[in-house]
Amino acid sequence: MTRVHVAVNRAIYDISSGLGTGGLGVRTVASRPDSSTPGTDGSGGPADHLPGMPGDTCPEPAALVEGPDAARRLHAIIHLAKTLATTHHFSEVVRVSAAQARLAMGAAHASISVWERDTGRLRVLVNDGELAEGEEPLPAAETYPVTDFPDIIESEGWPTTWSRCVDDPEHTRDPERVAAMLRRGRHDCMVAPIMVEGRVWGELYLARRADQPRFEPVDAEFAGVLAAQISAGLAQAEHFERIEKLAFTDPLTGLANRRAIDARLDEAMARHYRDGVVVSLIVCDVNGLKRLNDERGHDVGDRLLERFADQLSACGAMLPGAIAARLGGDEFCVLVEGYPPDDVVAVAEELCRRALRMHDGEGVACGVASTGDPVGPVTSADRLFRLADAAQYRAKGSRSTRPVVAGRGQQPDLTLSLAREAQDEAEAEGPGPHRDRRRFRGALHNAEPGRLLAAVLAVLDEREPKSVHRADTLGRLEIVADTFARMLDGVAWWVSYLPPGGRVLRTVRYSIHRLTGVQSESGPRHDAVTAEYDLAHYPATADAVQGGGFVAELGDPGTDPAEEDLLLVGGYKAMVAAGGSNAAGGWLVEIYADDLSLSVTGLAPVLRALVAVALTGGASLPD
Repeated sequence: MTRVHVAVNRAIYDISSGLGTGGLGVRTVASRPDSSTPGTDGSGGPADHLPGMPGDTCPEPAALVEGPDAARRLHAIIHLAKTLATTHHFSEVVRVSAAQARLAMGAAHASISVWERDTGRLRVLVNDGELAEGEEPLPAAETYPVTDFPDIIESEGWPTTWSRCVDDPEHTRDPERVAAMLRRGRHDCMVAPIMVEGRVWGELYLARRADQPRFEPVDAEFAGVLAAQISAGLAQAEHFERIEKLAFTDPLTGLANRRAIDARLDEAMARHYRDGVVVSLIVCDVNGLKRLNDERGHDVGDRLLERFADQLSACGAMLPGAIAARLGGDEFCVLVEGYPPDDVVAVAEELCRRALRMHDGEGVACGVASTGDPVGPVTSADRLFRLADAAQYRAKGSRSTRPVVAGRGQQPDLTLSLAREAQDEAEAEGPGPHRDRRRFRGALHNAEPGRLLAAVLAVLDEREPKSVHRADTLGRLEIVADTFARMLDGVAWWVSYLPPGGRVLRTVRYSIHRLTGVQSESGPRHDAVTAEYDLAHYPATADAVQGGGFVAELGDPGTDPAEEDLLLVGGYKAMVAAGGSNAAGGWLVEIYADDLSLSVTGLAPVLRALVAVALTGGASLPD
C-alpha cells in the first residue's frame, strides 16, 4: 500500500469514526505537540512527513470539527474518489478537485496550481468559490515564480502542508504578502503540496475570510489527505496525456527536451534576424554524475539530475519567458530571449552557486553565448549553440566554478576559436541533414560497422575502466542503445525486458531524440503504441530476444507486417533490433530511424554483437 493510500484510508477512518452509530456527535480535538502547522511559529512537527507516511505513526482518531463538518468532509472524500476514478479528462479532474476541496475544508476560495518546471513558475489552473477582482475561474495566464515558495523547491523529503494568517507576527516582515491577501478579502490561507509519482507536482491553495475560523493543525492534516487523493486523480489523468507530451518533455526531469529546445531556438533566431531580438543560451554539464552512477548506482544519479533540474527551473524563472531543457544525459540548457547578456550571465552565476550547494553534486560546468555579445555574426541557430557549448566545454576543462562566456575572453578568444573549428569541420563535410552541432564533443555520425563497434565499446569501457561487468544489465544496454543511436543519428531507442519463461515483452527504458517526419500516408494500423507486447504477435522480435537480430524497413517486402505496424505508428522509416538473454531474463534493444538517419541496412549483426557484450558478466533485473 502506498503512502497516498495509507493517508486517504486513515482519514476516512478518522472521519467515519466521528460519525459513530449514535449520530453526528461532537468530538474534541486531540492536539499533538508535533502536529502544529509548519511554518507558522517555528514549533511545527516534522517537515518531511504526512500522516501515514513510512516512519510516521498515524495520529490517534481525533475529532476534525463538529459532526456536520465531519459528514461534509466524508461526503467530499467519497464524492471526490468516485469522480476521480471515472474521470479521464485532466481539466475536469482539476475542476472537481478544487470544488470538493473547498467544500470539505469549509473554505471561501480554493485553487489548484501546477509547477511548470521549464518556466520555473506556478500556473493557476482553476479558481473555485469567491473570486477577487481580476481572478477568473479558468485563468489563462495567472502565474507566480516558484522561488516565492521555498517550502516546495527546497524540501529534501516529503513537503508538508503549511498555513499563513495575516495576524501572524512573522508577517510583519512580509507586508506585500499580507496586503495581497487583504486585497483579495482573505484572512487565512493553507497550502498543501500535491505530489505525483514522488515529486512535487503543484499545490492546493485554500483560503478563508476574516469572519471564518482560522485553520487549525487538524485542518492541515486533512488538507494533506485531500491533496493525496487529488494526486491519484491527476496521475491517472496525466497518464492519458503523457504520450502527447513525450515529444517535447524529458521524462526524468519534467523539463523541455532536446527537440523542444531545437524548435524554440529556431523560432527565436528567426525573431533575432527579423527584429533584432537578443537571443542567449546557457549550456551546462552536471559534474560528478559518472562517479555517482558508478559508486552508488543510477537511482542516486537520477535523483541528482532531478534536483539540479529543479534548480535550473528556478533560475530560469528569474528571466520570465526563459525555457529550461535537458539535452540528454547530464547536459542541460536555458534559452533566453529579449534580455541583456549581463542578465543572462547573472542567472548562470546563480545557477553555478546553487549547483555547488547541492547534496551529492560537484557543481556544474556552465557556458553562455548571446547574440548581444561580441561573438561575430550568428548566422544560424547551430552557430549560437556551438558557441555556448564551446564555452561550456572550456568551463569543464578548466574546472571553473563560474560560467565561461563566449566573446568575453582574452583575445584571441579560445571559445570562439573552438566553436569556429567545429563549424569548419561541419562545413567541410558539405550540406546535408547529418551535421552535429556539438561536433567537437565526440565522434561524427558514422554507420560503418567498425566505427560503430569501436565507438560503443569505448563508451562501455569508459563507464567502468577495464571492465563493464560491475554495471547493471540495463545500464550496459542503455549505453549500447544510446551510443548506437547517436552514431546513426537515430530518432529513438528502446530497451525491453522479458522475464524468464514469460511471453510478454515490457519496455523498461527509452529515449526519443527528435521528432520524426510526417507519418506514412497509409496511416497507423494501431490506435496507440503500448509499453507491453505479446511475443506471439511479433515473431521477428521473439527470435531476436533469443539472441537474434533483424532490420525492418517500410516498403521492404521482407519486413514482418507486425514490425511494419510499429514503424507506421511512430512515423519511423526503419529499425534495427537485436537481443539476447542472461540469468535475469531476455532483453531487446531497438533503434529507430527516419529519413534524416543513416542507413541501418546490414547493421543487425553489429548490434547483436554489442548486445552480447553488454549481457556478459553479472545479471540484474530492470527494477
